[in-house]
Amino acid sequence: MTKLMLDAVGLKHLPRAGWSRAGIEDAESVAAHAWGVGWLVILLADGGVDRAKALELALVHDLPEIRTGDITPHDGISRGRKMEMERTAAEQLFADQPRLLALWEEYAAGSSPEARFVKDCDKLDMAIQAVRYADETGADTQEFIESAKRTIQTNTVRRAFEGFMKKARR
Repeated sequence: MTKLMLDAVGLKHLPRAGWSRAGIEDAESVAAHAWGVGWLVILLADGGVDRAKALELALVHDLPEIRTGDITPHDGISRGRKMEMERTAAEQLFADQPRLLALWEEYAAGSSPEARFVKDCDKLDMAIQAVRYADETGADTQEFIESAKRTIQTNTVRRAFEGFMKKARR
């Protein structure tokens, strides 16, 4: 467990690759993103979602990136290959923590209402950050907003996205 504790703090120093590619200097870390997803879980979880389980999923969802890095669609790695790489990393990281591996697998598969909700919170956090970076730096982050708009599925997160975008783009 000590190794996992040490490895996990590495997310604090791993920049989100998509923002770096978009020209954002000093991009948020993967850990900052995971915090943002967790924050959205706290704000948005309703009666159809187990908030505690969703928080666990939010905190675990990007941990394999400690080993794989933050792979984006622009990196030339197929979705299937990315999943294989992340699964291998998760199995290594969580070798002594089967509960954490099960949580990561549930998130990766989107096999529960909580996993689907957290996946949508992941996209909403990206859209919020895109608006923030565009406002602060003038960077073109529209592709990130469009990606979130296309992929958010749950009604609760869809409504939050639409409400946020309406106010953010007055």
